[in-house]
Amino acid sequence: MTGIGAVHRDSRTMLVAGLAGLVAGACSMATGEFVSVCSQRDIQLAQLDREAQYEERKRREVPGPAQAALASALAFAVGALVPLLGAAFVEPYGLRIGLVVGSASLALVGFGWLGAVLGGSPVVRSSVRVLVGGWFAMAVTYGVIKGVGTTTAGI
Repeated sequence: MTGIGAVHRDSRTMLVAGLAGLVAGACSMATGEFVSVCSQRDIQLAQLDREAQYEERKRREVPGPAQAALASALAFAVGALVPLLGAAFVEPYGLRIGLVVGSASLALVGFGWLGAVLGGSPVVRSSVRVLVGGWFAMAVTYGVIKGVGTTTAGI
């Protein structure tokens, strides 16, 4: 949404692009996660076969690709909804961009915290890493789209 906001000031364009990005991103994340977990699962099952560890408990611990894909798609959609809903109700351009960045930042910190708690890793380090990574992605997206939009505006 920050990329579209760099070249289009109207909220409708920003919201349509945000919704399209939400759907496309969720599908992309789910597909990538499904493929990744399938590959990981194949490796783990082959290793279990080689080690002859067919215990039912071990088999249940192997991650399911469909569950991972669904979780990834859901996480992306929830994260994308935060700035999308914020932008839906604000018309002034500058305020809308600020709200998108601010609400996305809160979501990033929240997801960093949740990942740290679920993974048993340091909360502050994880939250900061996710936040800074998100800021970097937003800044690059905004800058590239703004640059391309500015240079192609006269075409």
